[in-house]
Order: sequence, then C-alpha cells, then structure tokens
Amino acid sequence: MTSSYKIAVIGGTGKSGSYLIQELFSNNFQVKALVRNLQKINQIPAGVEIVLGDVTDIDAVRRLLKGCTHVVSMLGMGTPPSEPTIFAQSTQYILDTMQQEGILRYIVTTGLNVDTPSDQKSMQTKFGTQWMKQNFPISTANKQAEYDLLVSSVADWTLIRLPLIELTNVNVPVNTDLKDCTGNKISAKSLAKFVVMQLFSKEFSGQAPFVFNQD
Repeated sequence: MTSSYKIAVIGGTGKSGSYLIQELFSNNFQVKALVRNLQKINQIPAGVEIVLGDVTDIDAVRRLLKGCTHVVSMLGMGTPPSEPTIFAQSTQYILDTMQQEGILRYIVTTGLNVDTPSDQKSMQTKFGTQWMKQNFPISTANKQAEYDLLVSSVADWTLIRLPLIELTNVNVPVNTDLKDCTGNKISAKSLAKFVVMQLFSKEFSGQAPFVFNQD
C-alpha cells in the first residue's frame, strides 16, 4: 500500500540522492523530485513525480513542495556545477514555501565543515573543516549561512553533517554524534536509510548531528 506521505526531494539525481529515492520507494512513500538537468530524467524511477526546474527559482520550489508533507535536500554542487551560494539561497526559498504550504519537516545534508556552538571537533575534523574553508571558501561560508537560517526558522529541521559518502549498497549501521565526526565515511545506502528514519523522528529535531559509519 502506498503511503499517504509525499516527500519532496532536492538533489535526487545526484550520486547519493538516487539512493534516497530508491529507499523512499522501497518504503512505499510517494516521491516528488526536482530535476534541473533534462539529461538526468531517465535516472529517475518510474512513478516519481518530476518537477522540472532549478532550486534557485522560487516558482520551481513552489511547484515542487505543493502537496508534499516533508522535504529532503541532498543538494551538492552538481554537474554542471551550481553556484557556490546555492545552499543558503535554496534553503531560504524552501523555508518560505514550507510555511506557505504548512509543511513542517525539513531534512538537509551537508559537510562536516559546518560549525555549531556545541562542537568539540577533534584535530582531524578541524583539519577537514579548515581545508574546506581554505579551498572552497564561498561554498563553505554559504553552508554555514544555511545552518544559521535553519536555526532562526520555525521549521522542524535536521541538518545531517557528513564525511565522505561511499556510493555502495552496503548497509552498515550508522553512528551519530553532536560534537565530532569520528568516522571517515558513510555508505550511501546507510545514509538513505538514516534519512528515511528521520522523517518521523524527533531525536535530532533542531540539531545538526554528524552521521557516519564507524571505521
């Protein structure tokens, strides 16, 4: 039986996003995906409702979220690359539209380089954070701005901070930590299952956990 819940997915044609769509389908959710690259439409499984457009277009975001109950963004830089300021901009559009549509739950994935007040990052995590700030200063600052937008919003949000994502169907148990990332990787399958579990969980509501597979 198909669930009455409809999940809006951003980044569903990305490498890890495709695993999420498959996981949602296997759990009988209705899925609505935003697709900006026409060449990637054939990557979307039959049965997914497709909305053509870009997440930086507020009208496309409104079309995507119309009739949905939850929103998940697994937005990356994309191919071809998106603007490095896409993260905060898209989240602002999503938060505004969620209020208009009465949608409460928003789950977002990001890198381990985002900082929160409760962090106690190890030297390894601090090194990774600093490396991103030095080599990708605009996108790193924009992801931090995205976190700030979430904190100041009224939405029921969870920001999932991630190490390297391995594109594998191996389902390994995940570890979570609100202060530090003590694992170097996470499988795309494990991540997809964790995201689906969080759709109806309050465990990390309003928080930004590190999520990883233990080495």
